[in-house]
Amino acid sequence: MSHVLDPAVEEVILLSETGEAIGTADKATIHGTDTPLHLAFSCHVLNSRGEFLMTRRSLNKLTWPGVWTNSFCGHPSPSEKPVDAVVRRAQHELGMSVTDLEVALPEFRYRAVDASGVVENEICPVYTATSDQAPAPNPSEVMDVAWVDPADLGRAIRLTPWAFSPWLVLQAVQLPHLGGVRP
Repeated sequence: MSHVLDPAVEEVILLSETGEAIGTADKATIHGTDTPLHLAFSCHVLNSRGEFLMTRRSLNKLTWPGVWTNSFCGHPSPSEKPVDAVVRRAQHELGMSVTDLEVALPEFRYRAVDASGVVENEICPVYTATSDQAPAPNPSEVMDVAWVDPADLGRAIRLTPWAFSPWLVLQAVQLPHLGGVRP
């Protein structure tokens, strides 16, 4: 059974410093200069040729507009399983179905400040998935896509980290498919 959400109100799960759920808040109201810790996820999509799907964030995005990043990100709703949220966001952002979901970095956490001063502050498990579908980007979320060689992307991230989202840079050092080394 699919989970239907009201697109006008997207709630996020607020977390304590130890990662325990402590409440919910409207996503539109929490991202600012003092964003509370909340639950999110990132997903890295690979195709059967071993290529990695990168996306360039829409210029309409509040944080890091126009920046190249991983395939897609999102927030599970309070009543939604994280895997269901990943599937939902793949459809919403890229018009794609994904399979073979696996948690690659279950405890990934980061805090970053955008040039505008807006803070991202997330516990953000990182998933990998597969798809051979052609992306059909939602222009309010994604302005460009590219299937790339993961090793080439890993080298580009190491050489020019400023050209990518901060969460992708931090994830890349931990993910084998981007040339990272697990601690």
